[in-house]
Amino acid sequence: MVERVISPEPHQGEVALDRALRPQRLTDIIGQDRVRENLSILIQAARQRGEALDHVLLYGPPGLGKTTLAHVIAREMETNVHVTSGPVIERAGDLAAILTNLRAGDILFIDEIHRLGRVVEEILYPAMEDYALDIIIGKGPSARSIRLNLPQFTVVGATTRLALVTAPLRARFGAVYRLDFYTVEAINAIVRRAAGMLQVPADEEGVAQVARRARGTPRVALRLFKRVRDYAQVRGDGIVNAAIAQDALELLEVDALGLDDLDRRVLNAIIIKFGGGPVGLETIAAAISEESDTIMDVVEPYLLQLGFLERTPRGRKATPLAYNHLQIPLVEQDVKQPSLF
Repeated sequence: MVERVISPEPHQGEVALDRALRPQRLTDIIGQDRVRENLSILIQAARQRGEALDHVLLYGPPGLGKTTLAHVIAREMETNVHVTSGPVIERAGDLAAILTNLRAGDILFIDEIHRLGRVVEEILYPAMEDYALDIIIGKGPSARSIRLNLPQFTVVGATTRLALVTAPLRARFGAVYRLDFYTVEAINAIVRRAAGMLQVPADEEGVAQVARRARGTPRVALRLFKRVRDYAQVRGDGIVNAAIAQDALELLEVDALGLDDLDRRVLNAIIIKFGGGPVGLETIAAAISEESDTIMDVVEPYLLQLGFLERTPRGRKATPLAYNHLQIPLVEQDVKQPSLF
């Protein structure tokens, strides 16, 4: 699949710059006020007691700052963070190697924690609950179990699919926080901060043009701003203003609400090909030649947030708001009268 400019997933080659623009402390974080305040209390209490932080699970759509929060937590706790992900830990021995290298108070950040294998999870349970690692030595009747004590550490898990995190694993997290889409005001502030750090002159309306199209996602906002910056440098005088931002974003085919070609293809398929729905997810995916997971995880959350899409027991259905945005006349379906003959 071609990388979409409004995709909340990180693009190859932009990780270094994104890392430079990330907030370093809780006070630097813009938005997510409830999560930030809860984490502040959690961290202060743990530091006052001189204990390791309770295990934290962060969930929500991609691009909202789960990885950033894990690094901020480590800095606030003045400890090290070890980063891994669910798909990388394939065997129990992989997790055991990571756990035995942790020091007291360290943060173990596991991205996509819902993709951990069942065998690996079984190793993680006692490690999180009792700070112990059970190792089986030998095979058959001569096999024996050895328990290794681990230093107190903190697991920070991140997932975009909370429902796929098993109940036993979820129960071992003392703090579970949902990250929501950011308000336009918060995205405005994030873009202004990035403009200052990148030393790009930008006026308020130019910043607002980017923020309105960012889909409530900081990663998308920063990517769009960097593309607008390039456009201003090549086609303008280097200043990001309303006209430059609008021209650049139109060239990227990102409309006033942040919808791109894939979003519009999904809505057009539901409205034009299937009469507005309801229609099944797999049918939509086949109609536009896309993966159903891409539609469900990347496209649908924002369309649902805008109120353009409904999930019904019979499938997906386009709302009148979607018709209005695409400028498609909303025609009531003809109701067939029962025949007398």
